[in-house]
Amino acid sequence: MASLVIVESPTKAKTISKFLPQDQFIIRASLGHVRDLPDNASQLPEKLRKEDWAHLGVDIDNGFAPVYVVKDGRSKKAISELKKELKGAEELLLATDEDREGEAISWHLIELLKPKVPVKRMVFHEITKTAIADALSSTRSIDTNLVQAQETRRILDRLVGYPLSNLVSKKIKRGLSAGRVQSVAVRLLVDREKERRSFHKGTFWDLKAQVEAANTPFEAQLETIDGTRIATGKDFDENTGQIPQGKNVILVDETMARTIEQNLQNEQWQVTNYTEKPATSSPKPPFTTSTLQQEASRKLRMGARDTMRVAQGLYERGFITYMRTDSTHLSTQAIDAARAAAKDLYGTNFVPASPRIYKSTAKGAQEAHEAIRPSGDAFVHPSKSSLTGRELKLYELIWMRTVACQMADAKRTRIRIDLSAAHNNVSYGFRATGNRIDFPGFMRAYVEGADDPEAALESKEALLPTLAAGNTVDCKTLEAIGHETKPPARYTEATLVKALE
Repeated sequence: MASLVIVESPTKAKTISKFLPQDQFIIRASLGHVRDLPDNASQLPEKLRKEDWAHLGVDIDNGFAPVYVVKDGRSKKAISELKKELKGAEELLLATDEDREGEAISWHLIELLKPKVPVKRMVFHEITKTAIADALSSTRSIDTNLVQAQETRRILDRLVGYPLSNLVSKKIKRGLSAGRVQSVAVRLLVDREKERRSFHKGTFWDLKAQVEAANTPFEAQLETIDGTRIATGKDFDENTGQIPQGKNVILVDETMARTIEQNLQNEQWQVTNYTEKPATSSPKPPFTTSTLQQEASRKLRMGARDTMRVAQGLYERGFITYMRTDSTHLSTQAIDAARAAAKDLYGTNFVPASPRIYKSTAKGAQEAHEAIRPSGDAFVHPSKSSLTGRELKLYELIWMRTVACQMADAKRTRIRIDLSAAHNNVSYGFRATGNRIDFPGFMRAYVEGADDPEAALESKEALLPTLAAGNTVDCKTLEAIGHETKPPARYTEATLVKALE
């Protein structure tokens, strides 16, 4: 007799079947959640349909007890077929995902199948031969705490979501839904819109100079007038559009800016200060669910839902570890694989002597899970993955971030040149800032928010000539530029995910 293994999806079942002997294991899919709260009272048993709480599917008078039903024909058919398979099995192995939802699915399956054979729960965070073997050798029972956590979230969805969804559907657009997450998101959006409506813009001017020294052109910005800083956008009160009284800054208007533009064209410009300061940047930790959604939105223009759908496919096909996690922890196996990949591609000097260990700072992070990373003990390079389209792009993003997180710090030099020009005994201070990358380190593999690391390195480097106090520079052009302060930006999907976290 064989063991019956139940997973959620046919894709996952197909991948797992590669690593389990077919004469010993029968692998089947439940097709997701097999049981849930009813959509309406008509789906309840007839004796409960006239209860006041029937439309919720939650008995609010008796400890908020949920009433579960098998709602659709697909689920009924899946349960029927699983019962037939179970009759000839010697044991039942529940291999659903290792999160609240996966634990709840396994619990619902036990409730519906009522198995008379031994039941074991096997969990894994990646679908590889080693991970499946380890899961088989370390099975456990259903974690009732995780099941109850999922139930609580689902009940809250219903108690908060249904009444709010009705309101949203009536007042905004038919068919829209809300819930414990959506309602918070709506609150954030409304608060931000209120901030935007109460915002008053302010106007200010500054000057940009194109200068040249040692045959090297560079750009400098007006910073001070007679030692007093000129006003910028951060100095304005967004509720009045004015600079608060008593703030020691000079507000340059258009008339003043045009006058300065004319007066300094033919004056002598010289260096008052030149400084270089070393700086070090460390790589970002590997992806969590939230940071993957944010980066996929910024770099790939993928929404959170699409990102998770593609990531689910990558996980089920064995390319990445489980994609629902708030942990930045990596296993020793993953650290070794990332360091080996970095060393092979970029050289020994791009890998630090000691591995980097990341710990989640989020309260309540599930450290038992790993961060999202390529699966296995040797990461498949994106070019050898056989993936295409969005799957390839997302896998490449995960691969680059994971490899980069184990690479050496980037070392750079920050350069600042202070310039001065005077007219009628009034001194005008300009400043140029530059950046020299001395050692790219992890940025050779990955730069947050940039698609192409090589192009990002170039854009992050702004070279300035080496000068000394007293050196003169040539002002080629001087331009007066007007600015308006801007209201707080509306949320993008990426910034909303970050705010929700």
